[in-house]
Amino acid sequence: MQNDLDYFEDNRHAWNLRTGVHLQSDFYNLEGWKKGQTSLTPIELHELGDVAGKRLLHLQCHFGQDTLSWARLGAQVTGADLSDAAIEQARMLAAEQGLDAHFVCCNLYDLPQYLSGAFDIVFTSYGTIGWLPDLSRWAAVIAHFLPSGGVFYIAEFHPMVWMFNDAFERFTYPYFNAGVISLDNTGTYTDHAGEPIRYRDHSWNHPLGEVISSLAGAGLVIEFLHEYPYSPFNCFQKTVRDEHGRYRIQGLEDIIPMVFSIRAHKP
Repeated sequence: MQNDLDYFEDNRHAWNLRTGVHLQSDFYNLEGWKKGQTSLTPIELHELGDVAGKRLLHLQCHFGQDTLSWARLGAQVTGADLSDAAIEQARMLAAEQGLDAHFVCCNLYDLPQYLSGAFDIVFTSYGTIGWLPDLSRWAAVIAHFLPSGGVFYIAEFHPMVWMFNDAFERFTYPYFNAGVISLDNTGTYTDHAGEPIRYRDHSWNHPLGEVISSLAGAGLVIEFLHEYPYSPFNCFQKTVRDEHGRYRIQGLEDIIPMVFSIRAHKP
């Protein structure tokens, strides 16, 4: 039976492999980003608002595209991620683009051992919390880095989408956190899904009640919970695109939530 350290090591290896593919993918459109396009979506841009001059900590930042997009908007940014390959690329991107940013490679739960200071904003988004077994520990890390008045913000895929099989034909997994889901996978969610990378990864489903209760248990005050019937990213099967460039599951349009967002603050 594997322990959490084994799970994280498998996931680190998986994200190292994904990083190499993602850098070349149309999904991340790195060349467009280098020319000035943002990788942030209208959801977080609107709901988080002006970040100029604010200290922003980005948890599970992958190779730093979103982190550096916040830097372009004037934030003083720090990104953290488990994948050493992703963090290496993030540092290279920051240097190449002349952006002031700090990146830390470690297990999220260990971040207080690797990073000091406080941040006006702690941010995370899209495909992050499912890689963590314990959201109480996650919320404790968030609270650790927020001063009084500091803001936490998350935009994330809704737990309902993780109940389905990949083809959205049937419910396969429970809504509730019933323990680890370990899968042998090939490829990735980008347009290079057929790339011959193979890995084993481990994830956990977290219902909204668990997310909210974890944040409240860490002393944060919830300002809002929003749910959206679309995804800003075309990273699922059977999607249809609307006139605004948003994606829904064909046959389930406006029936299931696909994204949620939470804004909270530390009193």
